[in-house]
Amino acid sequence: MNAERRTPVTVIGLGNMGAALAAALLERGHETTVWNRTPAKAQALAARGARVAATPTEAVAASELVIACVLDYDALHAVLDPAAATLAGRTLVNLTTGSPEQAREFAAWAAERGVAYLDGAVMTTPPGVGSPEMMFLYSGPRAAFDAHRSVLEALGDPLFLGEDAGFAPLYDVALLGLMWAAFGGWLHGTALVGADGAKATEFAPLALRWLGGAVSGFITRYAAQVEDGSYPGDDATVDVQITAIDHLIHAAADRGVDSALPELLKAFMERTHAAGHGGDSFASVIEVLRKA
Repeated sequence: MNAERRTPVTVIGLGNMGAALAAALLERGHETTVWNRTPAKAQALAARGARVAATPTEAVAASELVIACVLDYDALHAVLDPAAATLAGRTLVNLTTGSPEQAREFAAWAAERGVAYLDGAVMTTPPGVGSPEMMFLYSGPRAAFDAHRSVLEALGDPLFLGEDAGFAPLYDVALLGLMWAAFGGWLHGTALVGADGAKATEFAPLALRWLGGAVSGFITRYAAQVEDGSYPGDDATVDVQITAIDHLIHAAADRGVDSALPELLKAFMERTHAAGHGGDSFASVIEVLRKA
């Protein structure tokens, strides 16, 4: 194990996610100091070798790299404001969930106090922490990310998005929106085929093949169209999609399945048609989304 992998790290906040972060660091051999407002939450980590700090200031003083994962930005300020003088000259990686604006405001707070600040987003649940398959998004000073990249790899696959601290939480909510939309579509489809006797476990492999094959190909193609601002309808036009989604809505109605989700999608398609993009590809819906 090289010296970088043994870099001391402090973890502040030991909810389910914070505890998982600390456990992953311990697993990879890092000297890990932890602090939590409720000391009892540190007991299991202490049994695995973590050092338990009595105060946030003591926890910050223990390591050059500090990872914070608390309830919200108000809690972050409450914990770190009193430790600001000690935090100066160190790197803070903030994995607290928040908005891009909150991240930018906290980055300014950190800069005023001489703290290298990376905002981050954890794109997994606690059981996935430590897996190289799971994405962790970071934004802020590139030098800080590069200096600690090998340590951050203990948590998951670290992806750098840029020096604007707001990028990580912005990508976080964008990806969550994609996830919820995909879940919603899959559950609606599952309800639809289930009404005729098909099992969810039978439908799921087809859904995954569809998403990972044709749909992922469409996303790649449409991304280029969005960048170009040109939407050639050489695959399936918005008008064709409007006709097709009517079949989904009717099938749902016939089976007593709620059709609010496909009706919402149809409404966006109709607005896109009204904006003059009926003969364009589905990617042209972004023109309506941008003006909403």
